[in-house]
Amino acid sequence: MLDLFTIFSKGGIVLWCFQSTSQIFTPSVNALITNVILQERTGNNVYDHKGLNLHYKLDNEFDLVFVIAYQKILQLSYVDKFLNDIHLEFRDKYKNDLSNGSYFGGFDFQESFNSVLRASEEWGKTQLKIPKQMRTFDESGKSKKTVASMIEKKSNDKPKMSHKKKGETKKSPKPQSEKAGKKPRVWELSGSPKDLKSLERTVDKPDESQTNFVPNTEMIGKMQGTIKDLEVDESSDEDYEEQQYEEDENKKSSNHSKPAKGGMFSLFRGLVGSKNLSQSDMQPVLDKLKDHLIGKNVASDIALKLCDSVAAKLEGRVLGTFDTVAATVKATLTESLVQILSPRRRVDILRDCIETQKKNRAYVMAFCGVNGVGKSTNLAKICFWLIENNMRVLIAACDTFRAGAVEQLRTHTKHLNALHPAERHNGKTMVQLYEKGYGKDAAGIAMEAIKFANDTNFDVVLVDTAGRMQDNEPLMRALAKLIKVNEPDLVLFVGEALVGNEAVDQLVKFNQALADYSASTNPHLIDGIVLTKFDTIDDKVGAAISMTYITGQPIVFVGTGQTYTDLKALNAKAVVHALMK
Repeated sequence: MLDLFTIFSKGGIVLWCFQSTSQIFTPSVNALITNVILQERTGNNVYDHKGLNLHYKLDNEFDLVFVIAYQKILQLSYVDKFLNDIHLEFRDKYKNDLSNGSYFGGFDFQESFNSVLRASEEWGKTQLKIPKQMRTFDESGKSKKTVASMIEKKSNDKPKMSHKKKGETKKSPKPQSEKAGKKPRVWELSGSPKDLKSLERTVDKPDESQTNFVPNTEMIGKMQGTIKDLEVDESSDEDYEEQQYEEDENKKSSNHSKPAKGGMFSLFRGLVGSKNLSQSDMQPVLDKLKDHLIGKNVASDIALKLCDSVAAKLEGRVLGTFDTVAATVKATLTESLVQILSPRRRVDILRDCIETQKKNRAYVMAFCGVNGVGKSTNLAKICFWLIENNMRVLIAACDTFRAGAVEQLRTHTKHLNALHPAERHNGKTMVQLYEKGYGKDAAGIAMEAIKFANDTNFDVVLVDTAGRMQDNEPLMRALAKLIKVNEPDLVLFVGEALVGNEAVDQLVKFNQALADYSASTNPHLIDGIVLTKFDTIDDKVGAAISMTYITGQPIVFVGTGQTYTDLKALNAKAVVHALMK
């Protein structure tokens, strides 16, 4: 039983509505509009909201939305058929009114609605009565087996037919007993405990106050204000697709056998015509588009949803020229991707730091991620940006596991203080390291560091945590404890753009672990993403899209090099530009 059926324009005008109950469905429809239609996430055309299933269909020719709502507990097999039939019925009946825009007086659609609904319900009943057909032998898996798949090879690589005689059982091999008295191998030049004294490097370490570091004064002052966006060079893209199209046509006419190269939009050349586009017309092209996106490191399920979004925008349109195709596809993809990559909430760290200063406390940022992604390095870059904007920063060395982690932060601290010495800031040390050595409780060190920062008037605390794999339960519990106990203002996940979809898996499992192990009804999850090594991936930028699509969290910083100034803000148009090459 349908609870609601409504037709409205994308401008918000309700053309017709049917409701079988007194329940208020406005919040559910608004959630559909906000979270799916406006966010360009029109993939499987089904949306769940508070026990309701909402099926929807878009009409691009007249900019209409058809929505059905019913209780999630019900299994209605006819909904998709009904939605397609009612869409065609409404279009055919009121095509002239929709074309002229004369639909403000509403429509008398009740009789047609009842007729289509009855026909769809009868069709659904017949589908339930049809018994499930057994597969034929040709459709089964056994028919696909070949003689080659039944041959097994022995150690002498001679093939032998795999068969078993009746009543014969396979003998299990006897377990081989280990040789008694086997001793561990001693490697040459491996050293012994007697060599530890000569290998100890921390005995006569140099005085921390002395350093031979010569600061590069050219970078001073370059990071003031907000982080600069990634640069986009669009000069070569102006007429690229049109030129490629003309070159292909010329080569065809001169009988060249070698096909010309084309950009992503060249996939859509076959859609040029004078008829309304249907799903079947677009499917071969959409399959190629999906492969193109996956080749750019976009996760396969997200690539499929993006293709569905393009199909939803193109279905029903007439694309008469190649220029129309390229412009329409580019506008559609750009709109979808910018919508995905644009943050859903404001992330303004400098403004938030100033707000916490008014409350007489430090702004706390925690960094987490797997091993080797560059947490400490990018923490130092962010620290340089903060002190460039007159923020005093305390770095909490909470990586108490990795050898050299504290020394790495100590070196960054010396370099940063050399770039911004205390005498330039009224005698105030701009960066200080808070560390308690190795093997200590990270949550306790972070708590002490935050208290120290509040007592000594630091503006920001940057908490560096140990790298950990996303499936390591004890370490993930420790991270959840650190975040729950200290309640940082911002939790940043640091991931590599280089690893593609593996970073997506890491991010999802980190988020899930923080939710599972925090023992809280309202756990503090990841607030933003730092994407490192972005300069190494060329145009394979799909990880950025995948991470933001799945979590909905913004990419706050992008690491683009080895120096302190190699920190950028994600420009959604730059990602779109790279993705469309």
